[in-house]
Amino acid sequence: MNATRASPADPRHSPAAIAERILPGERRRGRGAATNVSGRFESQSREAFDDGWTRDEAPEPLATEVTIERPKSIITRNDSPDISFDRSINPYRGCEHGCFYCFARPTHAYMGLSAGLDFETRLFAKEGAAALLERELAAAKYTPAPIAFGTNTDPYQPIERQYRITRSLLETLQRVRHPLSIVTKSNLILRDLDILSEMGRHGLVKVFVSVTTLDRELARKMEPRAPTPQKRLEAIEALNDAGVPAGVMVAPIIPAINDSEIERILTRAHAAGAREGGYVVLRLPLEIRDMFREWLQVHYPDRLSHAVSLIQSMHGGKDYESQWGRRMAGSGPYAWMIGRRFEMAARRLGYRETKTALRTDLFRKPQAPVKEGAAQLSLF
Repeated sequence: MNATRASPADPRHSPAAIAERILPGERRRGRGAATNVSGRFESQSREAFDDGWTRDEAPEPLATEVTIERPKSIITRNDSPDISFDRSINPYRGCEHGCFYCFARPTHAYMGLSAGLDFETRLFAKEGAAALLERELAAAKYTPAPIAFGTNTDPYQPIERQYRITRSLLETLQRVRHPLSIVTKSNLILRDLDILSEMGRHGLVKVFVSVTTLDRELARKMEPRAPTPQKRLEAIEALNDAGVPAGVMVAPIIPAINDSEIERILTRAHAAGAREGGYVVLRLPLEIRDMFREWLQVHYPDRLSHAVSLIQSMHGGKDYESQWGRRMAGSGPYAWMIGRRFEMAARRLGYRETKTALRTDLFRKPQAPVKEGAAQLSLF
């Protein structure tokens, strides 16, 4: 049998190199990333520099900045064979929850920003999203299928309280009876129970609440601005009580960090009413492979080598494999063990093995908006 060969040592992954990149604790208080390395498409790189003048001054906390974005379309399409949906909506770019492991972090490079602290402090809100959605649903060739929310960034992250873009999208989907699924870490979703419960009665919505750990201290380190594990379990219960099917996502499973909790999370979520569940193993695309090591260096330096070794054992000796079918579950003995543990616990507890299908036959296509020029011609 061929032994798994690890990737050549990267000088960026030496303890000294990691320590040099990590920002002082005061600079990143309340945030998930430990660094703010320049985006990979930038021609110039930036790094912290101590000139001796500010070392005795208390640093200002990193504030959240929101930029209004005016996209030309709102539904994103995909044809990935290992994803259960072919269309999705993300009302925001970036996410204030600050989950260090978020696989969407590298997308901030397309905005000329860092996947580190920029991703959780420099956010973009998609203005006019509901109007765009209605226009796209009204297209002559549009056929309904469930739209997935929360595939990249959380639709119920803290700025949704102010901007309410997610709610405006739900109002549109409710009016035309279009199915959707939602993945979130936030109990803010309970604000929209009036819409979701009505859609639930018609088989038009289901929700998955992501529960990564039951340990409050670990959750604060992993997801500093996301609601506590208990609040997420309460959200699962409240949603199911209101007639909104709500399951649990044990995601991501991180070797040597939260992999021991799979059975406990499934048990607590089942007690809260969850009957569907899923899991995803930690993914380390692009900048996330460095951020994972930085996070471990800050919080669990004694587990760094072991955690990285287990990750690489699931990806043929590499930090990450992008192949369909392997990127979210991994391969090899350790990945197999995680999969079997999840399946056995889910079966023992009574989780459904067949996923609930959402209805598409109730869809009522909205009327296509009249173009301004056409409206003027109709007057003559």
